[in-house]
Amino acid sequence: MKRTIIYSWLLMLGFLLQGCRISQEGFNVFSLNDDLTLGKQVVDEIEKDPKTQVIDSASNTALYQYIYAVRDTLLQSGGIRYRNDFPWRIRVIKNDSIINAFCTPGGYIYLYTGILKFLDAEDQLAGVLGHEMGHADLRHSTQQITKMFGVQLLLTVIAGDKSAVKDISAALIGLSFSRKHEKEADQCSVSYLCSSTYCADAGGKFFEKIIGSGMETPPEILSTHPDPGDRVEAYTNYKQTLGCSGNTTYKERYQKMLELLP
Repeated sequence: MKRTIIYSWLLMLGFLLQGCRISQEGFNVFSLNDDLTLGKQVVDEIEKDPKTQVIDSASNTALYQYIYAVRDTLLQSGGIRYRNDFPWRIRVIKNDSIINAFCTPGGYIYLYTGILKFLDAEDQLAGVLGHEMGHADLRHSTQQITKMFGVQLLLTVIAGDKSAVKDISAALIGLSFSRKHEKEADQCSVSYLCSSTYCADAGGKFFEKIIGSGMETPPEILSTHPDPGDRVEAYTNYKQTLGCSGNTTYKERYQKMLELLP
């Protein structure tokens, strides 16, 4: 009964917002529990798709222990607001042709083997994870898909209507964030790494490598993102602003991790 009342209230709010044409940039009508509910529904949809080859965590324990250790370093930074509210679950998708990573609402993170093999060192992985965790912690995904699909559709999904989950799942995998959201997530990446021994601007090293690779077709992660050159500079500048002193890449142990990929 309580859920029905809340749902009705949010639905009414959605109509009011649409009627006033208020920009939803930075605005979010959903609760943390709604983020978790939607994220879990998207996870179920992604992982039941036979085309998505998620590497099993139970039979690849060493691989996931390594990745989770990197994640835990970021969680210990003290800068993640929803550290204890979101699961921060990570899964690796076996697809070497896709250089991408994404995070659903509620902190469910996916890495493609393509991006793992493209990166050179552990600090770069930390930088990419920090960026995706920043999107989740700032709840950008819910804000962005609200703009794409509207409040009403998302409310029906959260309430249990599974008919639209597939469309939302597909949208999240290739979700286009605003420049403001990308800048914020990049800054999160730097700040999360700043208290560690990693190079805090390692996320920028990823974009720097993309520039140097001379790819004719940009990777998925850059298809709708701001200019990578600008982002490299922004990473470096923010590292200097925060006064980060870490400079370790952990390249050798990262290369050993790659040998664990099935």
